[in-house]
Amino acid sequence: MREFRFIKSSYSATASECVEVARNIPGTVAVRDSKRPAGPLVLLTPAAWAAFGAHIAAGMR
Repeated sequence: MREFRFIKSSYSATASECVEVARNIPGTVAVRDSKRPAGPLVLLTPAAWAAFGAHIAAGMR
């Protein structure tokens, strides 16, 4: 199995509350807290990730 390649969200603060996302494995989006790289991951389908993003964007209007 390949390793996830995480990228920090551009919306994350530089010192706290950082979210990292990996989308390099087909069919899977992995999300983690950058302060806990060995900690738990949330694994989502790309469709679930898109729905989550749409929900967040709708709440920011």
